[in-house]
Amino acid sequence: MKRRVMVLTCSAMAAAAIMGGSTMVSAADTVSVAIWDNNQLSGLQEIANEWSEESGVDVEFQVMDWTTYWTMLEAGASGGEMPDVFWMHSANAQKYMDAGLLLDMNSYIEEDDAIDLENYFPGIVELYSQDGVQYAIPKDHDTIAAVYNKAVFDKYGIDYPTDDWTWEDFASIAQQIADAGADDGVYGTYMNTGSNQSGWYNIIYAMGGEIISEDKKSSGMDKEETIAAMNFVGEKILPACPSQDSMANTPGDTMLMSGKIGLYLDGSWMAKSYYDADNAADFAWVEIPYYDANENGQCDEGERASIYNGLGWSIAANSSVPDEAWSLISAFSDEAGQLRQSELGVTMSGYIGCSEPFANAFGDMDLSAFTKVEEDGRLVFRPYSKYSARWEDDFTQKFIDAWNDPSLMEDTCLELAESMNSILAEE
Repeated sequence: MKRRVMVLTCSAMAAAAIMGGSTMVSAADTVSVAIWDNNQLSGLQEIANEWSEESGVDVEFQVMDWTTYWTMLEAGASGGEMPDVFWMHSANAQKYMDAGLLLDMNSYIEEDDAIDLENYFPGIVELYSQDGVQYAIPKDHDTIAAVYNKAVFDKYGIDYPTDDWTWEDFASIAQQIADAGADDGVYGTYMNTGSNQSGWYNIIYAMGGEIISEDKKSSGMDKEETIAAMNFVGEKILPACPSQDSMANTPGDTMLMSGKIGLYLDGSWMAKSYYDADNAADFAWVEIPYYDANENGQCDEGERASIYNGLGWSIAANSSVPDEAWSLISAFSDEAGQLRQSELGVTMSGYIGCSEPFANAFGDMDLSAFTKVEEDGRLVFRPYSKYSARWEDDFTQKFIDAWNDPSLMEDTCLELAESMNSILAEE
């Protein structure tokens, strides 16, 4: 008989109830699962339903926003009560591994013929590994593309972008829209200080810079190429954006969907939001631009770079149902589960070679821009270290003045390099 899959959707206002533990207790026939993205729930629920039919075990999802999610996990860790299964992220994984809060998965991996870590993106595997112990199985990976509002382009008579465009083209098109839409309060694009993975990180790596050294011991914010990339952002892209205050208060996808901007960089994890919009037919995707150094008189080569990241499925070290929790994670993570995830449009796969179905997961909305970049671009794993959250918060806050006055960009980059190096020294 098919078992039920219980779903609890939680907001920040409901966090107190969650942290009290009343919804996190797992009975012998129930596995509790916590996630932070409601866009992924329906597909994951479908896979979980199929697993429940076979296992006879219920799956109880809790869905909450990003901030509430981490507040819940921290409270659960302090109080000894955590969900059985939950997502891990590059910004926080290290501290949870260090604290011994995640289950050692090595024995489960050794005994499960369906899980071979060689089949997953190595950067994601490495992220969730410490001292030879695996603490999470790669759930997915993502890439960055540009989404544009065709209605805005049509209104102002501007040609749609194509996959062969450069960052100079991106800036030029954004400025055309901003100039044409000035009287209507319409801007060209959006790139806030916090738009790192989906925004300016990509430009830095396309132009040969870096956020952090490969050994994670020093900041790359003071590199010449990094500063040049951030000056490009300040001089060529920010003039076509809404004010920093406006961007701090309104997300870029909201502005694009409402026609307040014409062009936006976004991640594959956001595709369903555009597909579900009332004006979904207005949106189309194109590959992230590449950097043509020859345009700037430097050399004949250019590069298309996309930051990628990957979540991991983890199990609480004190879960009362670790065997059932592992069985569910295996169903999400084996080749069949990862293909199913892509087909359902949940996200792209953490399992290499299983993401192609994602390009066609949303009917007439072509998402191939996310998969093509893997062939004609360079994927750069999202920069991280033990205390990523600290230096990324510094970026978000300390860049505000430079966003308002781009002449401060170089000095800000140098200041951030110094503060980031201090943080890295503590690691």
